Amino acid sequence: MDKIQEAADTLASGFNCAQSVFSAFSEDYGLPRETALKIAGGLGGGVRCGELCGAVSGGALVVGLHSGQDKPGDIQAKEQCNQETTEFVCKFREKNGSCVCRDLLGMDISVGDNRMKAKELNLFNTVCVGLIKSAVEILEDMGY
Repeated sequence: MDKIQEAADTLASGFNCAQSVFSAFSEDYGLPRETALKIAGGLGGGVRCGELCGAVSGGALVVGLHSGQDKPGDIQAKEQCNQETTEFVCKFREKNGSCVCRDLLGMDISVGDNRMKAKELNLFNTVCVGLIKSAVEILEDMGY
């Protein structure tokens, strides 16, 4: 199964956007899918506050697995990861108009009953699925 479909299927099965993007790549870097799903569990819905889109958070985690610093003083890895993360975020924003969950959905799902309204409007299966596909596509185009 390709990563775009895997991420879409993960979202459709009830996981959040960050989990869907991150878990599609995690095993390529030796991180079990189940662990990736747990790590990204708190990042959906803009870290539950309508802020940074979970697809972007999940993508940043992928960049970190690929290029992140794992040794003190490894400034080259740190700079590489920072540059790649910035590139990913800029491409996502350019393609989708924003990186902020509430702007992308047109409502802040952390407020009142907006999460239920978003479900009723099918936003997670229409808007969010397009965003995770976009994030995966950008990551693949970047060589991940």
